[in-house]
Amino acid sequence: MNRDYHHWYSPSLGQDMELLIFGHAGARVLVFPTSGGNFYEWEDFGMVDALRDHLEQGWIQMTCVGSVDSESWFARWKHPADRVRRHMQYDGYIMNEVLPLMARNPNPFLITTGASLGAFHAANFAFRYPHVFNRIIGLSGLYDATYFTRGYTDENVYFHDPCQYLKNESDPQRLDALRRLDIILATGRGDAAVGNNEYLSQILWSKNIGHALRIWDGWVHDWPYWKDMIRRYIGGHD
Repeated sequence: MNRDYHHWYSPSLGQDMELLIFGHAGARVLVFPTSGGNFYEWEDFGMVDALRDHLEQGWIQMTCVGSVDSESWFARWKHPADRVRRHMQYDGYIMNEVLPLMARNPNPFLITTGASLGAFHAANFAFRYPHVFNRIIGLSGLYDATYFTRGYTDENVYFHDPCQYLKNESDPQRLDALRRLDIILATGRGDAAVGNNEYLSQILWSKNIGHALRIWDGWVHDWPYWKDMIRRYIGGHD
C-alpha cells in the first residue's frame, strides 16, 4: 500500500502543515481528525488498516489532514469571532492547497469523512461546497458550530454552521448540488449529539435533500465502532 508524506508552509495558515496520502488510485477521500487529533491519527488508530483492501485494490485513495482546532474552535481564551476567523483560514488551506494536491489523482469522485469533530469538518466543507464533493460520511458528529462558541454567532459563524445556513438555504443551484450529494450521518443512540443529528436530518428533509441517518445501538463514540462504520459506509449508504 502506498504511503506518502507531504508537508509545506501554508500561505493560508501562516505555518507548516503536514498530511499523509494512502493508496495509489480510486475515489479521493479527504479525512479530518478528531478534536486534538492530527494527520497521523487515522493511521495510529487503525482506520487506515480497516480500509487496507480498498486501498490496495485501488478503489480509494485517502488524504489525512491535520487541523488547527486548538487555534480556532477550541481556543477558549479567544473571542469566538477570532476563533471562527482562524477556521476561515483553515477553510482556505483545505480548498486552495489540499484539494489541488489531491487533484493529482484524476478520479472525479470526492468523499469527505471524519469522526467526532472531524465529522463536523467533513459535513461543513461538503455542505459549503456541494459542487466539489460527492459523498459525506459523518461518524458521531456534532454539526452545530454555536456549541463551540457557547452560543455566540455572527455572519462568519453563520456561514460555517450547517444548522444555520442549511435551514435558510434558498439558492436553486446550491440546492440542486446539495441534493446530488450522497450524505451519510452515523451516530449512536446513546451519543450526546444524537439529537443534533436528528435535528440536522429534519433540516435536510425540509429542503428535500435526501440522506441516510443511521443511528446505531449504544454510545458507539469510539474507534472500534468507527472502523465498522467506515467499512460499511465507504461505498455509500446501505
